[in-house]
Amino acid sequence: MKTLIFSLFHINQADNLSDALKKLKITATDSTADSLEGCLDCLLQALAQNNIETSEKIQKSGILQVFASLLTPQSSSTAKVANIIAEVAKNEFMRNPCVDAGLIPPLVQLLNCKDQEVLLQTGRALGNICYDSHEGRSAVDHAGGAQIVVDQLRSLCSKTDPASEKLLTVFCGMLVNYSNENDTLQSQLINMGVIPTLVKLLGIHCQNAALTEMCLVAFGNLAELESSKEQFAYTNIAEELVKLFKKQIEHDKKEMIFEVLAPLAENVVGCHFYERIWGSKSRMDRGTCLQPQLKCTGSRENDVIKLQLVEAGLVECLLEIVQKTVDSDKEDDIAELKTASDLMVLLLLGDESMQKLFEGGKGSVFQRVLSWIPSNNHQLQLAGALAIANFARNDGNCIHMVDNGIVQKLMDLLDRHVEDGNVTVQHAALSALRNLAIPVVNKAKMLSAGVAEAVLKFLRSEMPPVQFKLLGTLRMLIDAQADAAEQLGKNVKLVERLVEWCEAKDHAGVMGESNRLLSALIRHSKSKDVIRTIVQSGGIKHLVTMATSEHVIMQNEALVALALIAALELVTAEKDIENAQLVQILHRLLSDERSAPEIKYNSMVLICALMGSEPLHKEVQSLSFLEVVSKLRSHENKTVAQQASLTEQRLAVES
Repeated sequence: MKTLIFSLFHINQADNLSDALKKLKITATDSTADSLEGCLDCLLQALAQNNIETSEKIQKSGILQVFASLLTPQSSSTAKVANIIAEVAKNEFMRNPCVDAGLIPPLVQLLNCKDQEVLLQTGRALGNICYDSHEGRSAVDHAGGAQIVVDQLRSLCSKTDPASEKLLTVFCGMLVNYSNENDTLQSQLINMGVIPTLVKLLGIHCQNAALTEMCLVAFGNLAELESSKEQFAYTNIAEELVKLFKKQIEHDKKEMIFEVLAPLAENVVGCHFYERIWGSKSRMDRGTCLQPQLKCTGSRENDVIKLQLVEAGLVECLLEIVQKTVDSDKEDDIAELKTASDLMVLLLLGDESMQKLFEGGKGSVFQRVLSWIPSNNHQLQLAGALAIANFARNDGNCIHMVDNGIVQKLMDLLDRHVEDGNVTVQHAALSALRNLAIPVVNKAKMLSAGVAEAVLKFLRSEMPPVQFKLLGTLRMLIDAQADAAEQLGKNVKLVERLVEWCEAKDHAGVMGESNRLLSALIRHSKSKDVIRTIVQSGGIKHLVTMATSEHVIMQNEALVALALIAALELVTAEKDIENAQLVQILHRLLSDERSAPEIKYNSMVLICALMGSEPLHKEVQSLSFLEVVSKLRSHENKTVAQQASLTEQRLAVES
């Protein structure tokens, strides 16, 4: 009996819907007709009962085109029409038909009206049409809808009555749907100045859960863009987010805030620490932990926001989360621990925020981070090592940490991960040691502590990120340390592994660092034994290839190493140098106007050294070196010009 009644009800409803659709077509020209309201109510009831089926019938009826004429500010039915559009646009298959029916321009015009119910339903309709719809977004963009909504948010921002807050929530949601995963539209909203308005909304309406959540979703969308950082930096977003975070108890709510905090604290995706690069001009550069070939491009705005977050008390919140969740095996707690410790590391990417938390090595935050390293929790070990790598961004911090025993803590951590260890922890600990090894005064101390031996335990690793950091750490350690360079350079297993990695074409970072370490072993040891070991292991051809690198610093390092080989052990290396066609490469470098002055200078020094070998001397004579070198006597760089004169004399005498 119940089934029969239910079926009869739906037959009735279907008849009513069909009648309503027919009547709407007839009464559309007279929107004041009494039957119009009834027809619209019938549609809304049908949509409430079965949205998909009713939407299909509305689409087939052709009534969408009629709706465009009913969307007028003067009509009392406008809100209901907009409501119907909002309901049908919940279905993906209805969004394009809404656009094709010309509904966007009249809906956008309604955003200027004063009636709150009309504004509410219009905001819903536009938001639903924009959801995951390129056509919907384009139509709203073309009609100028986004600017009107941003202006409405700005004017309604301070109103705290329930109706206004509901409208503000809908407008925020509409902008989220409009710009979600679309960099161009997100940039448009940023240029319209939406960020300060959203931050103000968050502060005024922090007690309204729905509006607060919508603001957080909007922030999460916009914070990914680098152009948003400047606007965020000039607001009190840090203070508002931390204040909101402190109130949260539920994991989901904290996670929403984390999703905004992370992109605000990041410099680029995946960047968790700064890598210090020892070079000829700069003491420090920035790099990423996972992609050695990328640069971590921070900005002043990034640093400002990090400092604001620190000053707002975010660090204390994060440390509290770590303390509460570290021993828990609940999935939510494990996720929260990871997010909190990762975010802690990101905050240390800012120079000022990092130094504020370091506090001369006496800071309570720094001390807490130190306690993470010996922890049994892999996530805390990782975060602790990455944090040390970030604290080790200037000589003062590095010297203080080495003097206070951090090296032993890191070596103990590495020891725990030698056999089948956690690769990310290995990588992070090696990164920290690499940065700590940069100050000259730290090198001998770290070598005495056994860092080189600890690092060499990972020579068997097949993981490129670990290989890359291992190589970089050893290269930093032996800089100007002759004994250490000689000891490592005579280590056949190390040299053979370096030669193998010099051919790792799939991993440019590993290949580059292997070449540089090979060169460094020769340059810093100046040892015949080291040269013989490298020659016997097949390293010469890689140094010659390195001399053709696109990076001047690598070219130069290779040429200096080859010059030392030619000066100290030419007979041993003679055949390999000949096979690697070094003489032809030197001729190209000297002939190329784009070669840097130091490259030209060291190429000429090397040519002179190679003249001591009969077969190499013949090669030099067979090429037009005298002509090329003669031209360099007038080089604008005096050092190059002087060396050209000396080289010309040597070539002339021995021709």
